[in-house]
Amino acid sequence: MGDWLEQFDRFVSTSLFSIGDAPITAGRILLVPLVLIVGLLIIRMAGRIISNRLAARGTNPDLVHFLRRLFFILATILLGFTLLEILNVPLTAFAFVSGAVAIGLGFGAQNIINNFISGWILMWERPIRIGDFLEVGPDKGTVEAINTRSTRIRRVDGVHLLIPNSTLLETNVVNWTLIDRTTRTMIRVGVAYGSPVALVAELIGQAVKEREDVLTEPAPKVFFEDFGDSALIFDAYFWIRATVERDLREIRSNIRFRIAELFDQNGIVIAFPQRDVHLDGSLTIRQGILPEGDAR
Repeated sequence: MGDWLEQFDRFVSTSLFSIGDAPITAGRILLVPLVLIVGLLIIRMAGRIISNRLAARGTNPDLVHFLRRLFFILATILLGFTLLEILNVPLTAFAFVSGAVAIGLGFGAQNIINNFISGWILMWERPIRIGDFLEVGPDKGTVEAINTRSTRIRRVDGVHLLIPNSTLLETNVVNWTLIDRTTRTMIRVGVAYGSPVALVAELIGQAVKEREDVLTEPAPKVFFEDFGDSALIFDAYFWIRATVERDLREIRSNIRFRIAELFDQNGIVIAFPQRDVHLDGSLTIRQGILPEGDAR
């Protein structure tokens, strides 16, 4: 047993190479992956504990996310310095390498750096927060995570979408829930010509006000918008508290169901396209000559 320990001690003390005047032994080389693995596990566990405690105190999820990212980066840098200290590697040895890396990043990693900085701006200024409902071009969805390079959004159809952070800062983004969750929406209804317009407006207003989802302040309003080609056009504007587009569509659908029911009870006809055809002169209808053998 003593011989084995002596051989192991001799092995870990063996100098493999030197950096400057500092010898690098086999023991230090074996210690590096061990410290790296244990350090990453401790950083991950500590980050999870910090997040859970902050969340338990009711801290804003965006602030929790930001602090966890900041802790991970600072702890990783500290772990890197620790590994260099184990290897007796002075920081001056990386002066040339760091200059070369900086030049490479400047030319080849502009988008990565741009997205990285944009991610920190989003987490610091918080124009977009976790849980917000966004409209980015044709896509609409809820923010699930703001990472250092991209932001993950769950679209209304359930598909997860990764958007580069720089895109959220450089393009027009509609944040439906930035300040509050109140949203104005509208319903357009066309009724047949000859309908009692006052009664139509009253019934539409009744259908809107009956919904508990509709806010009483600002109050809903119904406008006789226009004389259409085939219908009298009415628009109903109202405010609701909605979290996603699905809520808007569901509320509007329920109001339309109620409008159709009230119109049917009061004999109001919902208009449909109609065309009147006028013929100049006389119209003569002639009996066609059937082919021979046709019994019709």
